[in-house]
Amino acid sequence: MAHLTVLDHPLLRHKLTLLRDKNTATGKFRSVAREVSMLMAYEVTRDLPVEWIAIETPLESMKAECLSGKKLCLVSILRAGNGILEGMLDLVPSARVGHIGLYRDHATLQPVEYYLKLPADVAERLCILVDPMLATGNSAIAAVNSSASPLSIPGLSRSKRTMPSRRTRRSIPPSSRGTARRMAS
Repeated sequence: MAHLTVLDHPLLRHKLTLLRDKNTATGKFRSVAREVSMLMAYEVTRDLPVEWIAIETPLESMKAECLSGKKLCLVSILRAGNGILEGMLDLVPSARVGHIGLYRDHATLQPVEYYLKLPADVAERLCILVDPMLATGNSAIAAVNSSASPLSIPGLSRSKRTMPSRRTRRSIPPSSRGTARRMAS
């Protein structure tokens, strides 16, 4: 079953303080957000499998650890996930990337999928879902439960996938597009 990991490193807490501070300049906010996402990627990938391989160093032959198992795919929930995605790609540049577009229906308050683009070989990859906007968790659950998505989490049932009409896709309110906004006082 899935478990929760709380990232409680002093450096991460410091950087989160900088992100929350209304006096942090825009450029600094972006660079710190990228650093936070790299630290998160470091923790998320902590338990990736490794294998020992023989290599040649400039001085001698040796055995060294190398990642093994499934290759990675970072799946961003548009658009808020893209802020985390870039920092994670700095740490794992060979990972493939997928995108899932979701917005919340104002009448039902349920997430509605409007876009899905995943690598062709996503079923053979270990997918990391990237979404910083966790409140109810409904967007993340909807992304996992998408009928076209091979992502899965044990214990979650698949729900019926809802696709808005072409007209609805063009008229998604900006407040529902998942953009991260900083609060101004």
